[in-house]
Amino acid sequence: MNIPFYKMHGAANDFIMADDRLLTFPAHDKEWIARIAARRTGVGCEGVILIQPSKTSSFRMRFFNPDGSEVEMCGNGARCVARLAHEIGAAPAQMTIETIAGELKAEARDQEVLLYMTEPTDWRLNRSLDIDGKKLSYHFVNSGVPHVVVVTNDLEAIDVHKVGAAIRYHSDFAPKGTNANFIVQTGPGTLRIRTYERGVEGETLACGTGMVAACLVAGKLGLVKPPVKIVPASGDLLTVNYELTETGATQVTLLGPAVQVFQGTLSYPG
Repeated sequence: MNIPFYKMHGAANDFIMADDRLLTFPAHDKEWIARIAARRTGVGCEGVILIQPSKTSSFRMRFFNPDGSEVEMCGNGARCVARLAHEIGAAPAQMTIETIAGELKAEARDQEVLLYMTEPTDWRLNRSLDIDGKKLSYHFVNSGVPHVVVVTNDLEAIDVHKVGAAIRYHSDFAPKGTNANFIVQTGPGTLRIRTYERGVEGETLACGTGMVAACLVAGKLGLVKPPVKIVPASGDLLTVNYELTETGATQVTLLGPAVQVFQGTLSYPG
């Protein structure tokens, strides 16, 4: 079976995307998804995203990590799939997206997409973890998926892979684990970030929900005021806006690029 696909990226966070409105994509085959996501032997990506029909929204977004596991959603991926859905006629410029994390709203704007995030939950500020016998201060929020945020003064000195993996697999976040973000304040409304992404199992050039989590936490800590400009490892500039409340935050949005790179065909041996 031949399956047309699109390769897209949002701030260098790259995805394989397929129009699956006829529900023919082999989403059940996690091993095959992992093979096409592999960098050296497949197309290569940090996520496989399907556009499927929805009874409640413009379309349904399904997101699979490079290891084939399905997770709630992805901020950069949601921006990319919003743009693609609009381009192929699956959604209007102002659309709603069904995800496991809840319904999202998005607005396609040329090369950028404005994504309205679900309301953040499960706030945990000023906590600590035991990592290699040392206490690591952290903050946590679920911005669609779980994220730990660690504030540092020297972003380059962080061993993102080692420390990120220790956080990701820490028993405090079992059984599903968490993503790990490391941030540094660069101005009254600006941040830089590096992210260890669950499912990718390594550092990613950008993580949309991670950038949102980082800006939310930095806002709660009084480090920044929205709208916040944030730069991930890719060097792109994204904007996170929100309104802080006593219990959390509301009106959370993520604005950033969504770029189509190429189109191709996948061969499925089924």
